[in-house]
Amino acid sequence: MKDLTKAEEQVMKYLWKLEKAFLKDIVEQFPEPRPAYTTISTVIRTLVTKNFISFTTYGRIKEYYPLISKEVYFKNHFKGVVKNFFSGSISKFAMFFTNDEDLNVNELEKMKELIEEKIDKLKKEDE
Repeated sequence: MKDLTKAEEQVMKYLWKLEKAFLKDIVEQFPEPRPAYTTISTVIRTLVTKNFISFTTYGRIKEYYPLISKEVYFKNHFKGVVKNFFSGSISKFAMFFTNDEDLNVNELEKMKELIEEKIDKLKKEDE
């Protein structure tokens, strides 16, 4: 799966939120000052070419919708980050993440709880 530019990612975020949308609907999601319709139209054409979105045509108007879910994109993007910056090691990523001084005890406890739940689930599946 190809990576998205920041502009492409922003359009995808709005399209994921809207689920289906016309060009004007997507442009209206942007904060003021909004980008030009032609700019967003160019980004959308690129996303169609990359097979991230498709469209239904109603006369001369197109309604766009995502072909890839936000979850699938994020999972693949995350795997790329781990591969490129942490040599493919989730534990190296976790060590980096837990060394972040902005994390408080509650956030770390929640992470610990989620990890313990996942361990329990995997152990039950192995039984």
